[in-house]
Amino acid sequence: MDSPLSATTTRMSEDSTVPRETLTITDNRTGKSYEIPINHDTIRAADLRQIKVDPKEFGMMSYDPAFNNTASCISKVTFIDGDAGILRYRGYPIEDLAEKSTYLETAYLLLNGELPTPSQLKDWTYHVTHHTFIHESIKKFLDGFHYDAHPMGMMISTIAALSTFYHDAKDIFSAESRQKQTYRLIGKVPTIAAFSYRHTLGMPFVYPDNELSYPGNFLNMLFRTTEPKYRPNATLEHALDVLFILHADHEQNCSTNTIRGVGSSHVDPYSATAAAIAALYGPLHGGANEEVLHMLMQIGSIQKVPDFIKRVKTGEVKLMGFGHRVYKNYDPRARIIKHIAYEVFELMGKNPLLEIALECERIALEDEYFVKRKLYPNVDFYTGLIYQSMGFPMTMFPVLFAIPRTSGWIAQWEEMLLDPEQKIARPRQIYLGHNTRHYVPIDQRN
Repeated sequence: MDSPLSATTTRMSEDSTVPRETLTITDNRTGKSYEIPINHDTIRAADLRQIKVDPKEFGMMSYDPAFNNTASCISKVTFIDGDAGILRYRGYPIEDLAEKSTYLETAYLLLNGELPTPSQLKDWTYHVTHHTFIHESIKKFLDGFHYDAHPMGMMISTIAALSTFYHDAKDIFSAESRQKQTYRLIGKVPTIAAFSYRHTLGMPFVYPDNELSYPGNFLNMLFRTTEPKYRPNATLEHALDVLFILHADHEQNCSTNTIRGVGSSHVDPYSATAAAIAALYGPLHGGANEEVLHMLMQIGSIQKVPDFIKRVKTGEVKLMGFGHRVYKNYDPRARIIKHIAYEVFELMGKNPLLEIALECERIALEDEYFVKRKLYPNVDFYTGLIYQSMGFPMTMFPVLFAIPRTSGWIAQWEEMLLDPEQKIARPRQIYLGHNTRHYVPIDQRN
């Protein structure tokens, strides 16, 4: 954003006809008018501070719960047009990347702003795959969790613990250090995820195989048993790669806002990433696809879908996997995932919940109630069905989200660090509590 002009207090002349990139606000309490600069269809919230009745006042603030209409940063990473159903990474449509790219190439794009040359991709892939192994003490750390510990809880704790192993991570303004931590995080996250999964099953850990692709190695660490050499199924490997691309970044969502907010304190990237994973853990974010499966199982059969839809319209229940905070059109990722789902089902067998899901989608896309409210399937509607068909328990669903999102988080974290306008996050509040009160001794209270 351009450097803001100083907001000036003016009285608008009636014959002013020259259009200006400004917004005029009249305070009816005082009769004063204020001219506020507009940059990129945005005004600076701080420019509202000049609007006050008494010079001693703090000044006007904007109130925006959950940041519904507030831009907290300037970013060049991801673009979303929710009304048109558009998602782009660094300008590239998600459809192109899902069809033609790989996850590691997409991760490079998010972090560096451009697609890599062949030599750059080779070097990038080498460094990531050769940082997949974890310290043996981290294995002991993972072994300390109870057998039924949630894999996402294990992920949060273990990623945070990495900061105690890599002290150079604190040097966040060294480009060389940031690059090394990026290799480590993107390389080690799938290893920690796979080890967490194996721990819950009571199975021995499987070490990384750096000859395999990024998703292929993850499948190896998850599912290898007695094979001398694990060969991932090409269909599942491709499906996982596409799913990773689709989940790599998604603008200023809850977990991305978290890594920017926590990172603004200049903490190390492992601690900041652990905070982002914690944000992703919630059922309204990374756990949404699990809620879809619970809903489909609750419906039980295709015959019961119409009755369930009626209950949705009366407000008794929610139609999970439909609607999105940003998208007011068909989520572009959902279209791609639906195609991938059929490839997986053809290999693994049709998920028995698929017919219920398709009937929910058919009715909702034709029903005026949902069309009027622009409630379309989102990315979570089909991912749970795919993951379940691939053999993942529902507890692993948010973990499978966290693995690819790591590259987006780091890209957003580094962008925040290098933005000269960013300071430690500290929102304002509107205080509506008591005025000054005096302490009353306990024996004098009623």
